[in-house]
Amino acid sequence: MSTEARNAPDASEPRSPSSTLRSVVPALEARLDTPIPCLDHGFVRVVDYFGDDPAIVQAARVSYGAGTRKVSEDRQLIRYLMRHRHTTPFEMCEIKFHVKLPIFVARQWIRHRTANVNEISGRYSVFTDEFYLPEAHELAKQSTNNKQGRGDALSDEEALAVRGKIEGASRQAYADYEELIHERGLARELGRAVLPVNYYTEWYWKIDLHNLLHFLALRLDPHAQYEIRVFAEAMASFVKDWVPVAWEAFEDYRLGAVMVSKQMINVIQRRLRGEVVTREESGLSKREWEDLWGALGGEP
Repeated sequence: MSTEARNAPDASEPRSPSSTLRSVVPALEARLDTPIPCLDHGFVRVVDYFGDDPAIVQAARVSYGAGTRKVSEDRQLIRYLMRHRHTTPFEMCEIKFHVKLPIFVARQWIRHRTANVNEISGRYSVFTDEFYLPEAHELAKQSTNNKQGRGDALSDEEALAVRGKIEGASRQAYADYEELIHERGLARELGRAVLPVNYYTEWYWKIDLHNLLHFLALRLDPHAQYEIRVFAEAMASFVKDWVPVAWEAFEDYRLGAVMVSKQMINVIQRRLRGEVVTREESGLSKREWEDLWGALGGEP
């Protein structure tokens, strides 16, 4: 892979203005190449984009006529598409991000296979001495009921000791890396093997709006890992400026919505009729039962 990420334009040097016949979104144009800091050394910035809210409407109507519909009707159409999961029109919009992130976050992120990715290569470039060191309040023990999540926070004394361990191991790893490639002449593609996954990498990540919203629905969730959620929140701020109508519909029908099963609907209908329904006869698991009443804000 190329070293394109290393050669990105300096955000302090704005692009030369140019005319275009394509649709542009002023709110996002103003933020191009301006990074949002994430974690201690990372960032997210928008490099380029294609399409906007009207492009979604245009694709849905398969019409190139401009101004033939009211803005309110366009909004209702986008909301209808989101509500009924007609996803293809959202795929007509694309956006490209430049992201700097810890390697372990990148490995989790890459599970979303619906994007185009170009990552900096440790075979060609020398890694910089930048690694992710969690803040003390983010250090927690393994959860007892979530196999992939965090539980109770460490005490202040424990957190200080753990941060020291992480920092010491990371600095020693980089010292070994430098010795291998600079003093011993080892190939960079082999020398990088000693670097831990909290070191930073960079990539360009291009994706269509439909798949981006799916990514955000998962990674903005409170149960998502904190580190990737930080990047998702930064990306969400760009999407809000890019396609505000689609984002509003996404918040209403995805982020703020709850999936309800056939059995859950049956329970709600019976409760509305005044019937007493127990979990055992509902056909719902304990987790489903708790999720249902948690979403409704009532007692089972």
